[in-house]
Order: sequence, then C-alpha cells, then structure tokens
Amino acid sequence: MIRRKPSPMRRLRNAALVCAAVTGVVAANAPVVADAADYAWNEYERHQGDYRAEHGFWETVELPEEYRLSAVHAALLHTGKVLLIAGSGNNAERFEAGTFRSILWDPVSGESKEIPTPEDLFCAGHAYLPDGNLLIAGGTREYEQLEDQVDRAAGVLNITNDQDEELTLPEGTRFVSSGRTYLSTEEVTLPAAHEMPDGTAMTEPQDVWVEAEGPGDDYVVAEDSVFGMPDLPATHRGDVHARSNSVTLEKQNFQGLDASYEFDVESETYRRAGRLDEPRWYPTLINLQDGRILAVSGLDEYGRVLPGDNEIYDPGSRTWTDSPELFRYFPTYPALFRLADGERIFYSGSNTGYGPADQGRQPGIWDLTDNSWVDVPGLEDPEYNETSTSFFLAPVQDQRVGMVGGGLVGDSDESTARFNVVDLSSADPRYEAAPDYPSPARYINAVTLPDDSTMLTGGSVGYRGNGESDLHLTAMYDPDAHTMHEAAPNQVGRNYHATAVLLPDGRVMTMGSDPLFADAERTKSGTFETRLEIYSPPYLFAGDRPELSEAPEEVVRGESFTVSTATDVAEARLLRPSAVTHQTDTEQRSIALDVAAGPGDTFELTVPAEEGLTPAGWYMLVVLDDRGVPSPARWVHVG
Repeated sequence: MIRRKPSPMRRLRNAALVCAAVTGVVAANAPVVADAADYAWNEYERHQGDYRAEHGFWETVELPEEYRLSAVHAALLHTGKVLLIAGSGNNAERFEAGTFRSILWDPVSGESKEIPTPEDLFCAGHAYLPDGNLLIAGGTREYEQLEDQVDRAAGVLNITNDQDEELTLPEGTRFVSSGRTYLSTEEVTLPAAHEMPDGTAMTEPQDVWVEAEGPGDDYVVAEDSVFGMPDLPATHRGDVHARSNSVTLEKQNFQGLDASYEFDVESETYRRAGRLDEPRWYPTLINLQDGRILAVSGLDEYGRVLPGDNEIYDPGSRTWTDSPELFRYFPTYPALFRLADGERIFYSGSNTGYGPADQGRQPGIWDLTDNSWVDVPGLEDPEYNETSTSFFLAPVQDQRVGMVGGGLVGDSDESTARFNVVDLSSADPRYEAAPDYPSPARYINAVTLPDDSTMLTGGSVGYRGNGESDLHLTAMYDPDAHTMHEAAPNQVGRNYHATAVLLPDGRVMTMGSDPLFADAERTKSGTFETRLEIYSPPYLFAGDRPELSEAPEEVVRGESFTVSTATDVAEARLLRPSAVTHQTDTEQRSIALDVAAGPGDTFELTVPAEEGLTPAGWYMLVVLDDRGVPSPARWVHVG
C-alpha cells in the first residue's frame, strides 16, 4: 500500500507577519505546523476571502468551563441542539464516583445545559426513533483492568441448578478448586430446573464473576475445572455445579451495561426504557421498519464479545426482545447500512475495538428476512478495517457506500490511506478503488454535506495519535466526479473518541479526541480534547444563499409537497441528522427529492416512496440553486 504524507504548508512569505503574539497563539491552539512562522502564514492565508471561498474556514469554540466535558457521543436533535454524551468519559475515577455527564448545546445561541445522566452511557449505541427521540442503549458496567493492574486471578464460572427450586447465591459466595478459594463479586440467581416431556431435567446455566481470595499465579485456572461450593444449603448439595476453564491474571475488558433510555427532545430529559436482554459495551444500533431498532454486538457484562446475540427494541412497548432468528456475529461497533429494500443490511467491514482478527471482518449483505448472508468482495487492505470510516455516498438512492482509512486490529500504529467504494445496487456488488486519502489515517470522521460532497476530517496516522501523529487534514470527496481535494485543515487534532455532525445552517461541528499520550516520546498521559471546532464549507462564502420562506412540517413518502423560495431550485435534499460515536453513524443519509416548478415562487418536491430510503423521523430539508449553494435547513418530519 502506498503511504502518503499530508501536503506541507507553505513557508512564511512575509516576515512582518510574525510577532510575539503568534507564539502564544501557537501554544494555545495546537497549530497545523510546528513553528511560529508557518503558523503565522497559515493564519494570514486562511482569513483571506479567496482562500475561504475555495477551502472553507475553521473556527474554535470553547464552552464555559462548567460545561466542558469529554464528549464521546454526539447527536443533532430536531430542535437544532446538539446532545453531547460523555458518561464517565473514559475516566475510571469519574466512574467510581458515579459522575456521569451529558450536555445540550445550542450552536445558534451558544447556550449550554447540563442534562442529569442516570447511568454510565459511555460507549453505548444510539439511533433515532420515528418521533425524533434518541434511543441510547448499553454503556459501561465496569472499567477495564490492564494486565499490570491485575493482582488477583479472576474469571467467569458457569453454574447449573438441577433442583426444582430456585436458588440465589449472594455476593461473596465461596467457590473452591484445588484447595484454592474464589469469591463471587455479585449476587446470582439460579432458576429451578424444569422437566422435559421425556422426563429429563432442563437447566438454565448462569454465569458469575469470581476473584481469587489471594494474589499470585497459583490461582490461575487454565483448563476445565470443577469448583466446590461450601456455602451451599444442605438441600442443594450435589445438585448445583460450577465449572470454568479460564480464571486468569490477564487484562480484564470493559464490562457492558444493560441500560436503555430514550432522550426526550421536548422535555430534554432521559426517560428510562426496558433493560437490554444482553448487556452491551460498544454496540451498534440501527433502525428497522415500523420504527423498531436492532442492537448488535458489544461486550457483555463480563467483557466478552457477544457471539451473535442480537435483539430488537419496540418503541410502542419500550421493551427489548431477544431475536435468535437473527443470530449473527460482528466485531464491536460494526458499521451497518440499511438498504433501499428495507430488509437487507450492508456491513461495510468497518468496526472499532474488540473481536478476533479472523472473525467477522468480511463485508457483506445481511438479509433479515431469512438471516442469510452474501459476501461483498474486492476490498483493498481488508486487514486494516478497524477504526476505518464508512458512509453512504449522496444521494442515498445511488446505494453506494465508501470506506476510508483504518488500521490493524489492536493498538498498532500502522494505518492505510485506502479509499474504496461499493455500488450496492449492482447485481454483483464489489468494492472498487477510489482516490486514496491524502494520508494513512485512523479515526477519520465523514460528514455528508448538502451539496452531496463528503467531508473527511481529522484522524491520526498512529493509534490514538501516538507519536504526535494527529492529522490536521480535511478533504472533500465528490461522488459524481470521483475526485478528492484538500480543504482548509482542521486546527484541533482529532483522534480516538472524536465526532463530527452537520449543523442545520450547513456548517460542520467537530468535537472530542482522546490521545493516549501528550508527547511524541510517549512519556506523558494525554488529556481529552474539550474544545469544539466548526467548519464553514466554501458554499457559505459563495454569496447570497437560497432561503425557504415556506415549507410544511410534515411530509409523506411517495407524495409531493409545496415549498416557497425566491430563488430557482435546482435540487433538493432531505438530510437525516447524525448520531455518531467511534466513527459509527447508522443514521446519516442524504435523500434526493424530485423538483418541479410551481406557480410563482413555489416548487413541488416529491419524497421517494421506499421506506428503506427514507425511514420515519425528522430530517433537514434544504434546496440548492444552480451554483450548488444550499439554503439553511428547515426541519420536516417524514411519517
């Protein structure tokens, strides 16, 4: 794979631009280049009108100190406000203290509001419901313990109860193997066995986490072993059995939470929903027909990758139901896209975090009607799919998905500049090469703009920005011309835990970044980036913009509606708002509307009939003139 470096900035052309003040600005704003002279020229150049009209413009925003947070999740609500969710924000001390945070930020007024956050929604999944509320499911039950932090062997025991009577074992129950004692860290209830038609007893095994009573290697269990239970009631002795083949001193993964909440847009509060059937950390949520939501993958309550247990949320009953008919394994945070027929889901191969390198990495089309699967071949550098970015190319009617960047599984500092596109409307879809990204990169964020281009921004060459490898790089991909060109570079580095969303006025907001180290030598711990940065694309510097003076709030699939504007309308789009984390956004899509001129300053716009193209919910409606300049958005609801 050819590796390319970002284009170097031009050197200072006028020494008079450099002054003492520049050095302070450089230190404060993480400059694109290392020395003050380069930074000064960049500051001069990027403020020029011609430069903005061609490359766009970035500005940095700092929230008031009391509202700054480690935003890992970002969702644009149909009020125009942005919900930023940190939970514990990848901070074990905050987790232990029960400090879980969310902020609602208004990009128009600049006002912020603290939202009481009931549980640790850090590393949950999310998707919009038809009424515009945001469903959030999963999160963090326990933080990881790195290998050098583990001094007592721990693992999962599997317990069965052959009695016809339920039994509850309290936290601290003793389990003994080879003369060594282990203690449970939680209460566990063992259901009663029930008799099958053939007279045999059917038991429902339960898992429980145990830790060794003492430190050291002697407590490690590396083969299938039976554990005695001296605390069992006499009536159950001989009928309750515990086994394990893995009690280790190895790293203990994050443990998933079974939390489920709807964020109510009107009241601006979290509303409790039914608990997940399976706890999940790093899950993906995606909308289905009838407003239901499918949850896939994640780490379970003991930090194990779920083997394929998926479930569906019913917004009517606000409950989750296990869906064994859709049993299918994915690595954590898989990038999923529901196709136009509404019944099939494309897995691009992008994912983040956990799962073996030899399982669940093959892109393919998943048919939910019969749980069948068809591989999609042709992807270059398939071993670099982790922390890559995938997105629908605009408009969604074309059924094309792009994948850019990514790295090897784990904490490798290797990454790729690969950019491939697949046409899923083809009878035999396969990935094809597109122009490479200007640099190898992980953690790129992709944002679909109203003019159909895709903005690609941020990322780092190395794992979590290691070696000061953050990219101050933004590029625009034109899906029609099949070309990519660089735009104004982002001023704030963005790597792991960074997000980006399109705002209703056509700007793009980026936030977050969680570097592992703060220096190239990897000797100082990194800090979470709390500054926001907002990008104004070139179309905002092209002169007067179209403006919708009238538009309905409710529109219907397959039907036309009337809008009013003083400008001729060349094109119109419905843009579904983003709900993004870890480069995973199952929501973002741009739908092209048919346009016909009406009497006076009116136009008739028609929504596609297929539910799979335009799932129910709120959208940003924009019209574009013949220069490709979009109007500010108006919110409309598709029923």
